[in-house]
Amino acid sequence: MKYDAIIIGSGQGGNPLAQQLSKRGERVALIESDRLGGTCVNTGCTPTKAMVGSAQVAHYARNAARWGVRASDVGVDLPAILARKDAIVEKSRSGWQKKIDQEERWDLYRERARFVGRNQVQAGEQVLDGGRIFIDTGARPAIPQISGIETVPYLTNVSLLELRELPEHLLVLGGGYVGLEFGQMFRRFGSEVTIVHNGERILSTEDEDVRTELQRALEEEGIRFHLNARASRAEQRHDEIVVTIDGPDGAQKLAGSHLLVATGRVPNTKDLNLDKAGVEFNEKGFIVVNERLETSAPDIWALGDVTGGPAFTHISYNDYQIVYGNLYENKNLSTSTRIVPYAVFTDPTLGRVGLTEKAARAQGRKLKIGTFPMSSVARAIERGETAGIMKLVVDAETDQVLGASILASEGGELVQILSTLMLAEKPYTLLKGAIYIHPTLAEGFFGLMESVKEVE
Repeated sequence: MKYDAIIIGSGQGGNPLAQQLSKRGERVALIESDRLGGTCVNTGCTPTKAMVGSAQVAHYARNAARWGVRASDVGVDLPAILARKDAIVEKSRSGWQKKIDQEERWDLYRERARFVGRNQVQAGEQVLDGGRIFIDTGARPAIPQISGIETVPYLTNVSLLELRELPEHLLVLGGGYVGLEFGQMFRRFGSEVTIVHNGERILSTEDEDVRTELQRALEEEGIRFHLNARASRAEQRHDEIVVTIDGPDGAQKLAGSHLLVATGRVPNTKDLNLDKAGVEFNEKGFIVVNERLETSAPDIWALGDVTGGPAFTHISYNDYQIVYGNLYENKNLSTSTRIVPYAVFTDPTLGRVGLTEKAARAQGRKLKIGTFPMSSVARAIERGETAGIMKLVVDAETDQVLGASILASEGGELVQILSTLMLAEKPYTLLKGAIYIHPTLAEGFFGLMESVKEVE
């Protein structure tokens, strides 16, 4: 079969690309060996944030007295939470299936793909020829090399989403986004939670003041942390999983009912036979691309997590925008100039964009820094959610925003105001004279902007 385009993987880059190309009149093959929608729809954003929403309601109900509300016998029905999550996921997944069914020039192959030549991809028993080929195969959980790990029923972000019995004590390996989000979620469901992280602090790329504030908030909810500690062994002892960790205080054993492995991701490239197409990949298996997402092989592009770039759904979608804009709209878009906002969906949520103070200092820039606690924001006080901090990193010579960290109950929403300011290349002082609705969390920007001072 000959196609104008072959797209391997139906994630947040591959799906919209297939749809747009078919609308242009191109003959498109979409190859997907698993469920439509990729990581985001099936095992990432959609299901986890649905469950985070349930966990937040449980937290409010259990702590209702803080707001002067009486609530008793608060319990969690995990199967009901999963049913709600599954309904949301199915609606999103089936939406893509309907779009495929309506497209005459869009063929879906439910097979594993592998290259058999420069412009040839085998899907099951069929060999497809493509004028252009796009790889959007994503990534999967990385399993660390820990003695005995293969002998215990460990969980990943995928399998934990299907767990129907609440863990009595959840051990979490990894203090990154996944570990923190799941850890807080299950703590709010009612599990004991212990997080083991090999760094001296959680979220190692973030600024010290921000991550310290987040860790304090999580500890106040009862989550225990073992930092600067590495797991060296895992074993099953009766109905418990015992993990040996090596940390500042020497070796010790942690026992829990369940173990979540959240120690990173590896790309889904192992079985693609990339060498048959002349596509270069690095020692970790991520596909090497240039700023236009072109690979080392002509007429082959890679999008999303498989490139080793920022592992966010919105980046995968932006990869689609870059590729489509460059190929079909005569644009000159690049990954090197994009401004990437993101969020860690804990509560408080960490909204981030641009450089941290640490990263900006490493570049030798002259800086202005502003910080403002959420405990001084009227709306946060009224909501009874004062944990967190706002932080702004500014170029001292231009007054343009280099980056921001907003740790707040709606940090992911708030940071996008500052992201827009960065896109417009306007100075931070523009927001000093802005009018903010009172009372809103964004009104805290008054205090944040006034706190900006030049630093050494």
